[in-house]
Amino acid sequence: MHLRLAAVAAVAAVTAPLLAGCSSSSSDKNKDPLAGSKPSGNTVVVGSNNFAESILIADIYGEALKAKGVKVTYKPNIGSRETTYGLLKNGSVTVLPEYNGALLAYLDAKATPTTMDATDQAISAKLDPKLTLLNPAPAQDKDSLTVNASTAQKYGLTANSTIADLAAHGSDIVIGASPEFQTRQQGLVGLKSVYSLTPKSFKALDAGGPLTEAALKNNNVQAADIFTTDPTISKEKFVVLQDPKNLFGFENVVPVVYKSGLSRPGIDALNAVSAKLDTTALLNMDTQVQSDNKDPLAVAKSWLSSVGLG
Repeated sequence: MHLRLAAVAAVAAVTAPLLAGCSSSSSDKNKDPLAGSKPSGNTVVVGSNNFAESILIADIYGEALKAKGVKVTYKPNIGSRETTYGLLKNGSVTVLPEYNGALLAYLDAKATPTTMDATDQAISAKLDPKLTLLNPAPAQDKDSLTVNASTAQKYGLTANSTIADLAAHGSDIVIGASPEFQTRQQGLVGLKSVYSLTPKSFKALDAGGPLTEAALKNNNVQAADIFTTDPTISKEKFVVLQDPKNLFGFENVVPVVYKSGLSRPGIDALNAVSAKLDTTALLNMDTQVQSDNKDPLAVAKSWLSSVGLG
């Protein structure tokens, strides 16, 4: 997510209004998403940032809460983290899907946690006291080193293979990613120092976007920085290499909550979602919404039903 933030901002204004129109939040589409009024009564307001995955996860959270009898409204497509964090602090948004690593980077740019728990503890130490972090999901949407199908077949790489398994073949590999990837620890610098992987060359493309995806598909690069819930992975049979040394940090999906706005049953409902939501499931749902053009609300409901939470 660290390299993805700029890319999300660039495309969100185009994609989010279309996706919101068919999500559960469509009934609120004419309301001002930046309105600062607190919800009335026991209503829980579930917000989302203005990109497809955030809208989908918000639908999952909202429908899980509804299944437990919680009254829910939606505030979709809010925008930047500066805005969403402000709305959480003033209580006009009760629940927001977040990514722990990106949230921590916003709250404390100097933090360098080495475990998921340390990431969440660092967030909790910096969060506004009116807010709380619930349980993180195993699901992560993060940078990864991903190879195309032909490269995976050539070197016998599978979903269980690690970045270290590619290192022996580095002299034959061209890596594609955003220009910043060349000089960042979460990039070529770390690949060399952490995994002893030095590629044949590097091709500057975009931050996990269409240029990078096309270059990997067409074998112009053999490995690339692709985000772990990118639908192209399943569509093109790319193989995401495991990162056991956590070079790319932690980007677990996690609910951030306005403390006084959510009851214990609501907290339990969202923690139950986090317990079931892994990266494979999130990738599958993202593929249905973004590649197959399915209604995110329908996808959310179907998944919740499949795991006994609907």
